Amino acid sequence: MKKYIGVDIGGMSVKYGLVNENGNILAKRTVKTEGTADSVIDTLGKALVAFLEENGLKKEEIEGVGIGCPGAITAATGTVEYSNNLGWKNVKLTDGLKKYLDTEYKVSNDANVAALGEATFGAAKEFSDVIMLTLGTGVGGGIVLGNKLYEGNESKGAELGHAVLVLGGEECTCGRKGCIEAYCSASALIRDTKRAMLRDTDSKMWDYANNDIHNVNGRTAFAMARENDPAAVQVVNDYIMYLSESIMNYCNIFRPQAVVLGGGISGEGKYLIDRVAQYCKERHYGYQGTPEVKILAATLGNDAGIIGAAALLV
Repeated sequence: MKKYIGVDIGGMSVKYGLVNENGNILAKRTVKTEGTADSVIDTLGKALVAFLEENGLKKEEIEGVGIGCPGAITAATGTVEYSNNLGWKNVKLTDGLKKYLDTEYKVSNDANVAALGEATFGAAKEFSDVIMLTLGTGVGGGIVLGNKLYEGNESKGAELGHAVLVLGGEECTCGRKGCIEAYCSASALIRDTKRAMLRDTDSKMWDYANNDIHNVNGRTAFAMARENDPAAVQVVNDYIMYLSESIMNYCNIFRPQAVVLGGGISGEGKYLIDRVAQYCKERHYGYQGTPEVKILAATLGNDAGIIGAAALLV
């Protein structure tokens, strides 16, 4: 059975694992991402060599190493052009790692990798055309068409969170206004929850937050909407609208078979997924007479980065 190493580089740590051709993780480890890019590459390179030895493998016995990394990546050269999360600029990632473990490497943006993981081994493994939105601090995106990851020119595409949803709307971290990220991220949900609480001082959301607005998180509005608090219901209804309209845009552009929702907010499960699916169906996914698109919750969880990175080599 073929084996791969999948690496998920994050702002605080690097997770890596040995993955088989069925997408099962056979072993995994974590190292800290501290210091400069060179020091991180040094730590990771040595860790990968030790990881192979620990699992009784030679480099010839793996198909290669797949890597998911935040930021703008040039996949063809394995270079991290810029990563705000890591503070990296023009880092030749694969060249650095080959000094420690000389094997095949493939690198892509972390959101792309998560999408490929869900499309290959996760929630959407039955489908060939898949869009994924990760609803976390920001909104990441990934596109899989014909079972292949679509990254765009110089692998800098698929920034699905930065399409404009509301012209002249809320400020986005990218510098534009009205982006999907500015309405559908956990950060946006928290912002809108706080605004609703300040407008309605009798809202149950205050009790949920122990009367401290600093305790508000991405669960606050959803939790109290389940208890029919009017202010919370309005926040959730607005969020469902923004997210569903964003999804319908991508349905019209790509007409995928499935849209997968990942990230922290996807943890709301059926309460979120069913309502988004209903919203989209009632509006014919934005264009009447077209195929139904499945709305799915991601299933790979915290392992999506490792499994998706390995899938770059499958």
